[in-house]
Amino acid sequence: MTIPVASVPLGDEEIEAAVAVLRSGELRAGARCAEFEQRFAERVGTRYAVAVSSGTAALHVAAMAVLQAGDEVLVPAFTFIATAACVALCNARPVLVDVDPDTLCIDVAAARRKITPRTRAMIPVHLFGHACDVDGLRELARRHDVRLIWDAAQAFGTEYHGCDIGCLDDLVCFSFYPTKNITTGEGGMITTNDRALAERCRLLRSHGQAQKYYHTLIGCNYRMTDVAAAIGLVQLERADALLAARRANAAVLDQGLSGLPGIRLPTVQAGTRHSYHQYTVQVDAGTLDMSRDELAARLAHAGVETAVHYPRPLQEQPAMAPFGPFSDLDVSGRAAETVLSLPVHPGLSAGDVEQVVAAVRTAVSTTTSGVR
Repeated sequence: MTIPVASVPLGDEEIEAAVAVLRSGELRAGARCAEFEQRFAERVGTRYAVAVSSGTAALHVAAMAVLQAGDEVLVPAFTFIATAACVALCNARPVLVDVDPDTLCIDVAAARRKITPRTRAMIPVHLFGHACDVDGLRELARRHDVRLIWDAAQAFGTEYHGCDIGCLDDLVCFSFYPTKNITTGEGGMITTNDRALAERCRLLRSHGQAQKYYHTLIGCNYRMTDVAAAIGLVQLERADALLAARRANAAVLDQGLSGLPGIRLPTVQAGTRHSYHQYTVQVDAGTLDMSRDELAARLAHAGVETAVHYPRPLQEQPAMAPFGPFSDLDVSGRAAETVLSLPVHPGLSAGDVEQVVAAVRTAVSTTTSGVR
């Protein structure tokens, strides 16, 4: 039996909550959405939360709220394309920035070098659940008077120096895709402490409609349904247990894989409480005499599913070609060749996690010992 790299942690309570809404006939955004927004804001410690239909919708609404056509926006080159696509959809220009080789989050020094008078915002990604250099990015944004849109699609539950990353200014965007730390099936959330921004986001997610059939902005239909919100409310109640399981599994992986030649474990910088949406190692093919993909194949043979997040950095995506040419993105290019995500999700048993450790150790030992 294969150990999956991800699973969807839904139980009877989530199903019953969704069915209750279906039976009510009130399916559109309503009371459940409003409650989910309030509860989410309370959990992360922010003043406002705006529920939307996906993590991508959250990013797009946030970008529409602060950008104008022609603006430049700094985006890490090593991320899912939605981070940059939301900028392009606003007729603005994503400017790719290299990432830190340890955390794989945006490199503050590299970002500083790419700021121009046309830079209006940055979209740092809390990649895999590790917080960015929040203080460094805040200072950079302050110095150059640019907005911060935090991509926290993978970082529900992540903390920075004791504070939930959902309480950061200006805007924070979450995803509730099925495999995220909590899920609504599909869905997203925008958090902010700025009342004007919150009101603008609420308009933009619903066709810019200030009152029925009266539209003050050009917006989209990005509303969350009450069915999704009902699932989210149950997931919020389970969130502490789900996050604790991820962190416990990561601790076992850390202990079991520590010191293995050719395997670089996830870095956790001081002050960050990682939420482990992914447990992503970096594979040194030179040390192992085996590529990342060869290691993944061996693990698959041993019954351990893995994934590559991401096999191609943004500078190599055909859709990004109009925004090039690109330069100074070497770390992002290397990361795409070396990253490998191992199972860490809360659906794993203790035996599953030990099997993952054993499979990796066996695969590595057969190469570093010279046996091929």
